[in-house]
Amino acid sequence: MVRFVFAGGGLFFFIFALQIIKSGARAVVPLLDNLDIAGPVNSLGFGWLAAYLALSGSPVAAIGTTLLAGGVLNEHEAFAVIGGSRLGASFIVLAVGYALYIGGKRSPDGLSIGVVALLTTFSTQGPAVILGLVSLHYGWLDSVQFTPPRGMLDWIDTVYGHPVDLLNDALPAALVFVTGIGVLLGSFALFDRALPQLEAGSPGFEKNLRRLDSKWLMFAMGCAVTSMTLSVSISLTLLVPLSLKGYLRRDQVIPYVMGANITTFIDTLAGALVLGGASAFTVVLTEMVSVGIVSGLVLLFAYPIYSRAILAVAGKVTHNQKNLGMFLAVIVAVPLALLLV
Repeated sequence: MVRFVFAGGGLFFFIFALQIIKSGARAVVPLLDNLDIAGPVNSLGFGWLAAYLALSGSPVAAIGTTLLAGGVLNEHEAFAVIGGSRLGASFIVLAVGYALYIGGKRSPDGLSIGVVALLTTFSTQGPAVILGLVSLHYGWLDSVQFTPPRGMLDWIDTVYGHPVDLLNDALPAALVFVTGIGVLLGSFALFDRALPQLEAGSPGFEKNLRRLDSKWLMFAMGCAVTSMTLSVSISLTLLVPLSLKGYLRRDQVIPYVMGANITTFIDTLAGALVLGGASAFTVVLTEMVSVGIVSGLVLLFAYPIYSRAILAVAGKVTHNQKNLGMFLAVIVAVPLALLLV
C-alpha cells in the first residue's frame, strides 16, 4: 500500500513539474543565449554535460522535451538534448565504481563496468543521434502519432493550472523554472521509494542472473529493469555490486546497457504525451526507435567483434590511473567542445 502511495505521489508531482517547467521555460532563453546554444551540436553538448552534473539523464531529457513544448527549442535541438542526456547518464556507473574502489574495494571491476557501460552508450547513441536527426529532417516518423484524449488534457489544466498560475504570480520566471526542476527531481525520488528493492543481496534475483548467459536475455533484462525503475542510472548502477560479487561478466553488461538505453525513454515519452505536443512525441519516439535500430543491428550482425572491441578498450582504459585519467578528460572535453563550438 505504501508503495502505491509513493507511486501515485511521484506521478502527481512528475506531471506538476512538467507544467511548471513549461511555464517557466522563457527564463531559460537568456541562459541559452549567453551560452550561445543554437543547433543540434550545441544542444547535444548541453544535454550531455547536464546529465553528468545531475548524475541522471531522465530529468535532463524531461527538461529538453518541456523546452520543446514551450517553444524554446526546435525539434532538432530538443532531440539533441535528449540524446546528450543518454550519453551522460551512464557516467553514474563509473562514479559508483570509483567510489567503491577508493572506499576500500580495491578490485578494478567496478571501474571496468562503468567504462564498459559508457563505451557501449557512446558507440550506440552516437550513430543513433545521427540516424534520428536524419529521420526528423525527412519526417520518417511524422505519421506515427498518439494524441492523448482531450479529457486528459482538460483534467491536467483543471488540477495544475491554478497552482502553476500562483507560482507565476509569486516568483520570477527563472525561479519558476528552478522550482520545476526541484519538483521533477522530487518526483523521481518518490518513484524510487515505490520501486521494489532490486538489490544484489537478493538470493532470487542473483539466482536468476546466473541463468542470463545470452545476449538477448541480458538485452531483455536491461529493458525490463529500466522499465520498472524508469531510470537508466538506477538500473545501470545495479551492475556494479553484481559484478563485484561475480554474478555478472563484463561481456554480459554490454547487451544489458543496450536494452536499458531504449526503455529509459518511457518516462520521457509519457511526459511528451502529458505536454500534449505532437512534435514532442515524435522527437522522443524517434530517439527510442533510433537507439533500438542501432542496438539491434549490432546484436544481430556484429556482436562478437563489437563486444571484443568494447572490452579491449575498457581494459586499456582501466589498466592504470594515467589511462583512466585520460579517458575521463576526453569524455568531459568532447561534450564541452560540442557546447562551445
